Amino acid sequence: MDHTRILRLVLGVTAGYLVVLAIWAGWVHGRMPPGTGPYQIVALVGAFGSSVGIAMMIAQRPTRSDRRLLRHGLEGWARIEAIHPLRHTDHHTELTELDLEFTVPGSETYRGTVVVDVAPVDQPRMHVGETISIRVDPADRDRVMFCM
Repeated sequence: MDHTRILRLVLGVTAGYLVVLAIWAGWVHGRMPPGTGPYQIVALVGAFGSSVGIAMMIAQRPTRSDRRLLRHGLEGWARIEAIHPLRHTDHHTELTELDLEFTVPGSETYRGTVVVDVAPVDQPRMHVGETISIRVDPADRDRVMFCM
């Protein structure tokens, strides 16, 4: 989960909402029929909640570069040679350093180290000797995406 991306989008929605709220309070509210204020406030709060929810859904999508790597990256696999747990995170996952042996058809096998955020659901698949499907950027072999 990309907390920075979520925070940026939620702050953007909040800033936009404050602009809409200022326009409503300064211009629209005085021109509306009497007695409709509570309904307008409910509509504004509902629009804010919906906007935040939509922004969080958009934030969960992979980035453009990740989608491009998934579509155009070279298929390969990585064999786990060593696992080094680093620390637990605040969102119930574990930051883990993996020593891997990468194999991409058509090129030499190479070794590398990757730090990943391992969710509890993925931990049973993370053990020494396990093979993981990957996508590798053809222009930059250091850019790797796990396909779990």
